[in-house]
Amino acid sequence: MRCYSIPIMRFVYIAALSLAVSLTVLAQQAPNPAPGLPTKPSEIFAAAAPFYDFTSPELKPWHLKATYQLYDEKGNPSSQGSYEYWWASPKVYRSTWTRSGTTHTTWHTADGKYADQETGERLNFFEYELQAALFSPLPESGDLDPKKYRMERETVSLGGVKFPCIMVIPLMPQHGQTQIVQVGLFPTYCFASQLPALRASFSFGTLAMEFNNIVNVQNRYLARELQFFEGKRKILSAEVDSVTDLSPSDPALTPPANAHIAGDHKAVTIADSVMAGMLVKKQAPVYSQDAKDAHISGTVVLRALIGKDGKIHELHVVSAPWPSLAASALQAVSQWEYKPYLLNGETVDVDTEVNVIFALGN
Repeated sequence: MRCYSIPIMRFVYIAALSLAVSLTVLAQQAPNPAPGLPTKPSEIFAAAAPFYDFTSPELKPWHLKATYQLYDEKGNPSSQGSYEYWWASPKVYRSTWTRSGTTHTTWHTADGKYADQETGERLNFFEYELQAALFSPLPESGDLDPKKYRMERETVSLGGVKFPCIMVIPLMPQHGQTQIVQVGLFPTYCFASQLPALRASFSFGTLAMEFNNIVNVQNRYLARELQFFEGKRKILSAEVDSVTDLSPSDPALTPPANAHIAGDHKAVTIADSVMAGMLVKKQAPVYSQDAKDAHISGTVVLRALIGKDGKIHELHVVSAPWPSLAASALQAVSQWEYKPYLLNGETVDVDTEVNVIFALGN
């Protein structure tokens, strides 16, 4: 195990200052305190998973209200907004984002369908990500498949506090496997030292999230304060204002008559060759110097979820010839935009593969 005594990135160091402060809150309010974390990375994720399961039928209906602040390209405060979440059962729940001139609401109903309604401009990627950061910040089980990924546990010292962190690295050719991978280049999850509570996550050398003021909500971990960074720039901060009981018959859970009914909420799988023809905005990836120096070329294969707005909503590495090429491909493709895909006259989410080719001499 390698122990790092200096901050890996400036934005992670900033996060650590507030992480250390809120550990006391966690120790007082977190459920089922444990003497320490398991040793193996897979066991840490397994220990944490039950505390982040906000879809369990065991939960009582609840309602959350939060406020958030967006920041501009220079890191200055710009728009403010609110986020609300109503949960009655694993099938019945609602999400609403509201800020000046913009609202977006999605209802999921007992029949497995969903409806949406929006006014004004579309939400940006990180506004959508706020929901995932609150209720599902851990990687999905498929992203921990040992046939596709390996996990490295590192001790990272941030702001004078040591955190056990796990980096999830896609399996690559042997020359990529043996290379020392910089912490944070691939998705990395940092936990409290004595509890399986997520305190920070960062990935691809640019994006970081910190989770502060963690409290117990129905024996689950909920961060009441969150911050998102892209490099040194803060891009979103949020604070949970309240979590209250909810009646399963609350009228807020029923879509209005003028809401758009969109059927079941599943992405359709479309071939990469088809989606390539629908690309309207493309950013070229940077061929990293370390890969050039090592004479590495090849194809980075990514799995992408393209939203109904044509933007990238989720992006994962399937395979890559070299770590820094994977990071470069992720940074570029995350900015791509497509024409919305129509199925039977309706825009739908698309699950597709994206191949980014790096060839020496080009």
